[in-house]
Amino acid sequence: MQVSSDARASIRMQDGRYLLFPESGVSKSRIFVGMHPFNIMAKTIGAVCNLNCTYCYYLEKENIYPADPNRWAMSERVLETYIAQYIYTCRTPEVQFAWHGGEPVMRGIDFFRKIIELQKKHGGGRIIENSIQTNGTTLTEEWCRFFNDHHFLVGLSVDGPQHCHDHYRTYKSGLGSYKKCMEGLELLVKHKVDFNTLTVVNDYNAKYPLEIYRFLKSIGSRYMQFLPVVEWIDPAAGPGELKILPPGSGKNAEVTAWTVDPLDYGTFLVRIFDEWVRLDVGDFFVLTFDSILANWMRVEPGICVYAETCGNSGVMEYNGDVYSCDHYVFPAYLLGNITEKSLSTLMNDTRQERFGEEKKSLLPAYCKKCEFLDLCNGECPKHRIIKTPDGEPGLNHLCAGFKKFFRHVEPYFDFMATELQHGRSAVNVKKWASAPIIKRRK
Repeated sequence: MQVSSDARASIRMQDGRYLLFPESGVSKSRIFVGMHPFNIMAKTIGAVCNLNCTYCYYLEKENIYPADPNRWAMSERVLETYIAQYIYTCRTPEVQFAWHGGEPVMRGIDFFRKIIELQKKHGGGRIIENSIQTNGTTLTEEWCRFFNDHHFLVGLSVDGPQHCHDHYRTYKSGLGSYKKCMEGLELLVKHKVDFNTLTVVNDYNAKYPLEIYRFLKSIGSRYMQFLPVVEWIDPAAGPGELKILPPGSGKNAEVTAWTVDPLDYGTFLVRIFDEWVRLDVGDFFVLTFDSILANWMRVEPGICVYAETCGNSGVMEYNGDVYSCDHYVFPAYLLGNITEKSLSTLMNDTRQERFGEEKKSLLPAYCKKCEFLDLCNGECPKHRIIKTPDGEPGLNHLCAGFKKFFRHVEPYFDFMATELQHGRSAVNVKKWASAPIIKRRK
């Protein structure tokens, strides 16, 4: 399961300062702050992976590029074209690259050494940083020394303790990947590699919120992202066809068995929030909470799914093809190829602008009247697969869960926002939240 390229943010900045936790001491250069006019997730080896996670929406994308003679590996020609174009379009001294797959390390460490070489060649002395999302199962001493030497930020995909992780994150043999993932984590810690965690929330592990949260803290994850599974598939799809569908495709689709229940997801967030707000604010960072608080304060959130519009987070396949979003790698959302048109031209295409604006313009009337619209903004368009109570299509599958969460956190975020607006620390909420009575805002 992949994560959007701007999801490495854990803290937002406004006017050069940290919005939420200015005392955290985290370097600006280790936090993605949306400084680029657009962000790209680059696939080093397409949909190739050593795991076969049940819920993965990406492995079947191999069907878009069948029988590739190069085994879906990004060529050095495409790599250099991408690096040069991406650096050129970045308007700030710092340039952030995000490398994904499949499993990106399967492209080999020499390819990543080439990445560093080309970034130096085209960087013009600017600060260049790299992040990589990995399942951790094939990491070695050599890889982790490389990550440390070149200051990579590693996103580790881990779904919680072993019974949660191994439920869906398995090898093709059916064997769970937890033990190998933890071995990879030990190497990251040994070599002092900066890492954060991505946890996919599904129908099974959603029932263990505090066990997962405490586990992640115990393994040293200070920056956490919880990504809900919502997949819509065509049960009649044949061999070589894409089973996972985008919303509004017109097919007779159904939700997968591993899709998280909306109220379970809401409860999952509430349980973790209750512990975090009393014990961990300022020490551990949860991207969902950070982004919602940003919206609460009318500041641009740190993740695209909670923004009013989208369209600035594209994905580039191994061959240079650029798509509107990692969750929309479908032929209808292909913008073009960087060897034929520049990255800037593709990402500023009118089709991409329309894609981004439709996040707002296609909201059903039910959402536009919702008291919480300015907090979720309809969340991710790919999750808008159910109908409103009035029968209008386009409602987010997770709507009921989000409403449960927003109602619960309202007084806490009100307090944190007030503290920040008066130049005080959001960490003060811990003492306030531990008081015996919390009054809701009228």
